[in-house]
Amino acid sequence: MYQYVGMRVYMGVLKLAKMRDFWRTDSVFSVPYPAKVMSRDRFLSITWNKHLSDLAEDALNDSRKGTHDYDCLHRIRPLYDSLSAACKAVYHPQQNLSVDESMVATEARIALKQYIKNKPRRWGIKLFVLSDNPGYTVDFNIYSGKFTLGLSFDAVMSLINKNYLGSGYHIYCDNFYTSPVLFNHLHDLGFGASGTFRDTRVGVPKTKINALNKKSPRGTIRWIREGALLFIKWMDTREVSVCSTLHTAFSGDSIKRASKVGGKYRAVEVPVPSAVKDYNRFIGGVDLSDQLIGSDSSWRKNRKWCLTVLHHIACILYLYKKNII
Repeated sequence: MYQYVGMRVYMGVLKLAKMRDFWRTDSVFSVPYPAKVMSRDRFLSITWNKHLSDLAEDALNDSRKGTHDYDCLHRIRPLYDSLSAACKAVYHPQQNLSVDESMVATEARIALKQYIKNKPRRWGIKLFVLSDNPGYTVDFNIYSGKFTLGLSFDAVMSLINKNYLGSGYHIYCDNFYTSPVLFNHLHDLGFGASGTFRDTRVGVPKTKINALNKKSPRGTIRWIREGALLFIKWMDTREVSVCSTLHTAFSGDSIKRASKVGGKYRAVEVPVPSAVKDYNRFIGGVDLSDQLIGSDSSWRKNRKWCLTVLHHIACILYLYKKNII
């Protein structure tokens, strides 16, 4: 099995059109290494017959379908739990972390399949991922439709384990997750938080006094503080809304923007809140992780969705070893 896993990693590094091409000998582009590890038929036999859970336990779990005891992730549960623990054991993250969704592309007809319109892979199994700035996946959860206090709140709190992380970390997230309830809870646990927010969220100030409008000049800043929460609105090309428990409203930072001066466009310095600047700097960890996985993936089309998830998660661990060493 170690040889088989090594071969899958090798196939992620060296891309060939078909799996059988790794054992071809009638081409000038043939590669000698795979045949030295194991035969083609042996490799394909393992590929067709590998299973991630006990078949008897699968049958027992299937008999519970429709009850609270049914586990829709049972077929990948043993590996899922092991790899989740390995993510925490292999690497201790940096201070600035981000939470976002990731997609495992699949067209399988299963209840787990989700659609996210702004992702490169729109259809697939959705993962909630905690990542640090270099792109390391610290922890992940597969979305199975179960939540108690709200999807966005539970998604973040299921990844923020104080017993493992400790405190003092900074969590960045987009407007799907940001809410006053979540940020106050993180603040009470000793975590700082920052992220864009939606004006329709419960607990967000609704005042229109001295608010920004379309005629406000670029770089205009408005803010309101409520306890530990700071709500900032900044005018760029359009209005940007950020909530933070980490930053002050303005600390003298600036950013270059193209502006028409004397009939010509020139780069001018525009005041910017530090919350906006840090958000743009630290929010992309999960997207970077997806980019790295895509470049080294050994995924091949197959009939079992659980094997698709296996290849995705195995690639995460390969990237750990590749980048840490």
